[in-house]
Amino acid sequence: MKLEASEPQDIVIVVNKNNPIEQVTHRQLIDMYMGKYLAFPNGHMAITLDYRKEHPLRSAFFKALTGRNISQINAYWSRVKFSGKASPPQAYPSTEAIIDKVITTPSAIAYLPASAVTDELKVVYRFVQ
Repeated sequence: MKLEASEPQDIVIVVNKNNPIEQVTHRQLIDMYMGKYLAFPNGHMAITLDYRKEHPLRSAFFKALTGRNISQINAYWSRVKFSGKASPPQAYPSTEAIIDKVITTPSAIAYLPASAVTDELKVVYRFVQ
């Protein structure tokens, strides 16, 4: 798992292969993963998936996405949850659990190591360093 955490350029954003979205922008991802906007660019609601706090890929993803370290992200979500303005993305324990959820949920969006992408998933964004 250390490989995943240390190489943010290997992180991709995926949706269900039947989702009509072909791509999302970096700004749209920030809005989705920081609880500011919970829909795809076409206006359809998105179910944003995340890893549990201890998962190593989570730190690399949020650093690549926002430039902030994971303790800053956790502090942000603590404040936002307390205010009642938004809820954090649904958290899953593993890449496999996230892949299963995206495959069975047409409106799901998630981040994965690029090496984990299957034919049932569509890559809509790729982090490049």
